[in-house]
Amino acid sequence: MPFTMLNSRMVEARIGPGQRMFSQRGAMLAYRGEVSFTPNIQGGQGGICSMIGRRIAGEATPLMTVEGTGTVMFGHGGHHVQVVDLTGETLYVEADRLLAFDGALQQGTMFMGSQGGVMGMVRGQVTGQGLFTTTLKGVGSAAVMAHGGVIELPITPQRPVHVDPQAYVAHRGDVRNKLSTALGWRDMVGRGSGEAFQLELSGQGTVYVQASEEKL
Repeated sequence: MPFTMLNSRMVEARIGPGQRMFSQRGAMLAYRGEVSFTPNIQGGQGGICSMIGRRIAGEATPLMTVEGTGTVMFGHGGHHVQVVDLTGETLYVEADRLLAFDGALQQGTMFMGSQGGVMGMVRGQVTGQGLFTTTLKGVGSAAVMAHGGVIELPITPQRPVHVDPQAYVAHRGDVRNKLSTALGWRDMVGRGSGEAFQLELSGQGTVYVQASEEKL
């Protein structure tokens, strides 16, 4: 079920019989029709194993199951919203950045260290983000949140992308990540910050970067 952008901070989704979607609790702004909202305790489409993985990961962002017939408007905290349409690939996104997603997508959890080794683990300690990342795979749409809007940067084997870890929102495709250190101008003048670390993304895919380093 594709999302329709109402403005930069609100999306609308149409849901019909036999369909379902998941959203962050408290993200529903308004709805029309016969729609029900129930707390989700099964970890989304990924089932109980997904839920356990997210609990261990500290990514226990509460979800609501949305079912029925009608249209639902979503938004949260005035954050900018970006819609990502998947056609079979996997989206990797921090759990607290997920606004809502198609119930047809398979949800899971990936340990960041499995891609970045020890540096993947360090990323979580440095940035305050989870060591685990939520994955959504299949055909469907997801709405993710960010500060100040989002840009999409292509990742190619010839041109990897380096991102401030706190500006990272999500990525998709056949992408590997690792955390590297860099000496920036702020370190030279004694104002060290996240710029001392960069998240290097290589392979083939897309990374979504927000305009602010603030956390949600």
